[in-house]
Amino acid sequence: MKKLQVLGTGCTKCMTLAANIEVAAKELGIAYELEKVTDLKRIMTFGVMLTPALVVDGVVKVVGKVSTPEEIKPFLV
Repeated sequence: MKKLQVLGTGCTKCMTLAANIEVAAKELGIAYELEKVTDLKRIMTFGVMLTPALVVDGVVKVVGKVSTPEEIKPFLV
């Protein structure tokens, strides 16, 4: 099971990224857990200074961008 995290304050961009992650994961048919991390101190532990960000299994993959489902898929396989 993939652990997917969206780092951000809960803004519209963060919610859009979360929705795109879910679309990508469902289209690939992978098992996943999606967590939304909104605590700024916790976000900073990832070394992220721009949000939204995508973290896959503890590794930051996207920072400061709302990626499309197609852009996200390569990170999930």
